[in-house]
Amino acid sequence: MTAPHQAAPGKDEATRALAMSTIAFTICFAVWTIFSIIAVRIKDELGLSETQFGLLVGTPILTGSLVRVALGVWTDRYGGRLVYTATMLAAAIATVLLAFAQTYPQMLAAALGVGLASGAFAVGVAYVARFYPAERQGTALGIFGVGNVGAAVTKFVAPLILIAWGWQAVALIWAAVLVVMALVFWFTTEDDPVIKARRAGLAPAPKSFWSEFAPLKNVQVWRFALYYFFVFGAFVALALWLPRYLIGVYGFDIKTAGIVGAAYSIPASIFRAYGGALSDRIGARAVMYRTFAVSALATLVLSLPTGDYVLRGINGPVALHVEVGPVLFIAVAFVLGFVMSLGKAAVYKHIPVYYPQNVGAVGGLVGMIGGLGGFVLPIAFGALNDLTGLWSSCFMLLFAIVAVSFVWMHVAIRRMERRAAGGLGYAAQ
Repeated sequence: MTAPHQAAPGKDEATRALAMSTIAFTICFAVWTIFSIIAVRIKDELGLSETQFGLLVGTPILTGSLVRVALGVWTDRYGGRLVYTATMLAAAIATVLLAFAQTYPQMLAAALGVGLASGAFAVGVAYVARFYPAERQGTALGIFGVGNVGAAVTKFVAPLILIAWGWQAVALIWAAVLVVMALVFWFTTEDDPVIKARRAGLAPAPKSFWSEFAPLKNVQVWRFALYYFFVFGAFVALALWLPRYLIGVYGFDIKTAGIVGAAYSIPASIFRAYGGALSDRIGARAVMYRTFAVSALATLVLSLPTGDYVLRGINGPVALHVEVGPVLFIAVAFVLGFVMSLGKAAVYKHIPVYYPQNVGAVGGLVGMIGGLGGFVLPIAFGALNDLTGLWSSCFMLLFAIVAVSFVWMHVAIRRMERRAAGGLGYAAQ
């Protein structure tokens, strides 16, 4: 939403733009997380270490993160219909090349291209936001974010295809679906109201390219980015890491691990729409407080390493066994995924409100940092496994991140409240 609406779009037009953008994002997200399943087989074939495995899984996340700012700005300037379609076609080409990769470096190179699919998020946010007024953007963007469920699609379907025909077939089928979606999107959607107004001479030409990045100087933008690093980056990291975690800790087979991972991804995606509506109703800030509080408790529980301890009791030594069993682990992980889904919507509710003229740039930057979380964290998880030998070390790291985010948010909000009480207004913190 880089300019005020010059003409309110029709309800059908807005609904179609939202629906097609959400479906396209679902498919893009399925492609983006393809390595959560096929990388397990690739690891066995190539004999990769835990760190190499984490790098392979995280590489598409890196590309998808780095391109989000540029794609968001291009969407503001040239329109989401064009940029969305081009992004899907480029990601499809890379996914085809992945199917023919033979060595680890080749797979890493192809994975960089596969990551372009993630750029659809920054495109979709800027595109969809222009069809809705501010009071409905939280709900609309929350619905769009349901496309995260694409991770569950991959976890449900990809293991079946992998077992039947091999991981290469997964890549080829995912690429074909992405091409079909790109064509359907192009022929069923329209340009957003701002692009139409510019063509009709009713809206000014876009600002200079570099001026789009001016809001990124605000510390507030980077604070939002840290929130998203946890609620989205950690969600992606866990969506990618859970199958490996369940296989390594609880001895699940790949099919069962994929199903459980998918079951985690579904509520963590679908409830994002509820998070958007809730943010519209009670405020994004209140949602973020709840998200961080529950997330801190959940990651603390999941951080507990399995162990046997001897306590010095009144009548002598007391043996104590500590273990987070599979049932408790899955239950707590699902709660964590649920509150993450609310937080993801709440973060993006902030952006059109604070930066209505720069949704593409700010949303792209926040999405980039969140995506980088999805890249950095799986690598960190693997490295922590190698360094500590503790599977639960990944949740220890997540607890530290959410604790820092919670404290920074609370301090910044209190500072804004004091300034408001002093009549200085809500300056960006």
